[in-house]
Amino acid sequence: MQRQGFIGGSAAIRFRVAGGVLLAAQLVFVAWYSLRPLDVPWVVPANLHPLDGIRADLELGGPEAARRIGRGLALLAPLGVLLPLVHGRLNVSPFGSLVRTTAAGTMLSLTVELLQTGVPGQVVDVDSILLNTAGIALTHVLVVPAGRAWLRWRTTRRRRTPVRQEEPSQGRTPTIPRVGIAP
Repeated sequence: MQRQGFIGGSAAIRFRVAGGVLLAAQLVFVAWYSLRPLDVPWVVPANLHPLDGIRADLELGGPEAARRIGRGLALLAPLGVLLPLVHGRLNVSPFGSLVRTTAAGTMLSLTVELLQTGVPGQVVDVDSILLNTAGIALTHVLVVPAGRAWLRWRTTRRRRTPVRQEEPSQGRTPTIPRVGIAP
């Protein structure tokens, strides 16, 4: 029995398993990239004032600011697609999906930032959480609604065009011989 709003059949399982594997790989990469110790001669103080780091990046000039801000946006951006893919629903509220995905991504970003407090050379930066969350939300808005619409269209198209397949013959239907009733 198919649950309402889910991708049906073995395709659903393939999509969800592929999403789970990609999500695990993304989280392993984020952990490696964000939580490895850095050998630096000095460490800047933690940035606990929202948007101060972004303003400082913008003062560095165009290419360097774009690189730093883009890195913050791109680090967790794939979660904007992978989290809904693992969930596997087609018929959901776009706003509700965006809120759930963004909230989960924000919690993951906050977890990474808190874990960085114990790693040598890594510094907590509240702007990282803001940029990571914005990257997740932006990716979700750009990809997920269009992907779900395409999948819904594809499943309704398949339902309208039935594929006729004749079952192979399995031989004659067996008959049971009649046995007389004893007196």
